[in-house]
Amino acid sequence: MEDTPQLRNNGREHVATDSLDRIFGVLRRHPDVEAPNLQAWDATDRLLLETAAATVRPGSAVTVIGDRYGALTLGALDLLAPGTLRVHQDLVTGERALQQNARAWQATQETDDAGSGRVPEFRQLPLGAELLTGADTVLLQLPKTLAELDEVAATVARHAAPGALILAGGRVKHMSLGMNGVLERYFDSVQPQLARQKSRVIVASHSKAGQPPTSFPAVVHLDELGLDVAAHGAVFAGPKLDIGTRFLLTFLPAMKPARHAVDLGCGTGILAAMYARTYPEAKVTATDQSAAAVASALATARANGLDGRISALQDDALSTMADASADLVLLNPPFHVGAGVHAGAGLKLIEAAGRVLAPGGELWTVYNRHLPYLPALERAVGPTTVEGNNPKFTVARSVRRSAG
Repeated sequence: MEDTPQLRNNGREHVATDSLDRIFGVLRRHPDVEAPNLQAWDATDRLLLETAAATVRPGSAVTVIGDRYGALTLGALDLLAPGTLRVHQDLVTGERALQQNARAWQATQETDDAGSGRVPEFRQLPLGAELLTGADTVLLQLPKTLAELDEVAATVARHAAPGALILAGGRVKHMSLGMNGVLERYFDSVQPQLARQKSRVIVASHSKAGQPPTSFPAVVHLDELGLDVAAHGAVFAGPKLDIGTRFLLTFLPAMKPARHAVDLGCGTGILAAMYARTYPEAKVTATDQSAAAVASALATARANGLDGRISALQDDALSTMADASADLVLLNPPFHVGAGVHAGAGLKLIEAAGRVLAPGGELWTVYNRHLPYLPALERAVGPTTVEGNNPKFTVARSVRRSAG
């Protein structure tokens, strides 16, 4: 491949591996789920940073999108010497982990004579113009879905500098030719690089002229519910009705009327909207750790004339909600953390529901039948009854026991 202006070597191709190792060594996933088989960085973070170090000029305006826990942000600060650094993370757990990891890294710099002493300086921003206007370089951890990549690529092409360099990396097993196709819709040059350590970087540049306004959130009418559902690219299941939520909705008539109900892990807000429609006296909070989910739930509420009754909150497992402040919680918990199957995220949400439920309040949970959630529901909430089973899912009702 011929050298291009974007890929010219700037003399920093020999990345100090020990520098990255030092940064990666301080990274933690907290407040996200932590476990021995889950780590806070991967080979794609390293490959993206090493590629950027060989191509990005010091003083550039750098934007990072999809940094999970801070590896890309702190690595960019250390290796690239950016003029400005702006960061977007969809998950609030990622935002908080980055803040904590930045403080931990700064502490090591202050005590390490070999450290540069650079104070972590970055801005965390929503996906949009403020994040990307004037950006020379974008470092992107490729998202899981083509819809999310489409929304991100469209936003980058619309707002970043016309000649901006996009370095998009992912694990090879999660990448597809469809990702190239999405990028080719928005950029004139899309060049997949050679894979290394089961990761690959795609280099894109020169956004196509005349970018239209984003088509997100997508809005789809679900005939079976009589509901308009709005979805940003990063939200689970898109504007569709996932089968677990469908099963839980069949139990709506059996649920108690609540003064304050919570749709925990709300996604597009289908459960919040349907509960608000069924129980018009209830105040409903739709909450999720994902910014895209919260925006989608708000858009769903507006599309169905329910925005006066449904509020949305981006939060990590109800951390900002008061104890005993809800009468009913609806929960369709995830059974994965990132790309791996792990029950920890669901258990964290069950414990959160138990804390915010008032005595006598109900938690209605739908979950994959193979997951051992019944003991956790009994322990964290109270007496639990299996209300229904189908070949794939269990629906359980747990009643919050009185204190003491």
